[in-house]
Amino acid sequence: MAALLELADVEASYGRAKILHGVGFSVGAGEVVALMGRNGAGKSTTMKTVMGLVPEPQGSIRFEGKEIAGREPFAIARLGVGYVPEDRRIFSDLTVMENLEVGRQPPRKGAPHWTPERLFDLFPNLGRMRDRPGGAMSGGEQQMLTIARTLMGNPRLLLLDEPSEGLAPVIVEAMAQTIRVLKGEGLSVLLSEQNLHFAGSIADRAVIIEKGLIRFDDTMAALKADEAARSQYLAV
Repeated sequence: MAALLELADVEASYGRAKILHGVGFSVGAGEVVALMGRNGAGKSTTMKTVMGLVPEPQGSIRFEGKEIAGREPFAIARLGVGYVPEDRRIFSDLTVMENLEVGRQPPRKGAPHWTPERLFDLFPNLGRMRDRPGGAMSGGEQQMLTIARTLMGNPRLLLLDEPSEGLAPVIVEAMAQTIRVLKGEGLSVLLSEQNLHFAGSIADRAVIIEKGLIRFDDTMAALKADEAARSQYLAV
């Protein structure tokens, strides 16, 4: 499988605090990869570093063969990388439709083309509240809106930071089904996640990070069969 995203020897710091220590892994075209680990392991920092939100990273980050390490976030987004942050960051004063328009980018070669109507097929709840302000929506609805707004940029790669965090089980299952549909559209997905059941239901591969170091990189089936790795790196 051709690699869409490749990280090699990536190091990142916040001030004097070094968070990532030589991180390396890849995401193939059309693949769903779960970046797993406990709180504080470096999952979100890895996502932000890929997206250009951590200044002056070291090492190599390549997207479609192009070096993107150190580029501005807007430039990385224009190349076809979509980012859904953990804290959602919707525009609470804007309606659902207005939030979607904020994310609109032109159609992109090799990526699914999304319109509001296609997104309302994917997220029927949003279709029923097109004129509702983002601030008047539940947490699960806001999460769906954030993903939908990101998809309006027609990305080839979607970065999802803790998509199941704080959501009710029925919403988590709906989120899993959404990711399966996106994979069926040919979208590549990198998600950071602590919930093994959720990640195991959608991901092809698992990458485990602990204290900024990659400790496991194999198929999700291999992780499910490796009780020692799950106990050592994922157990609370």
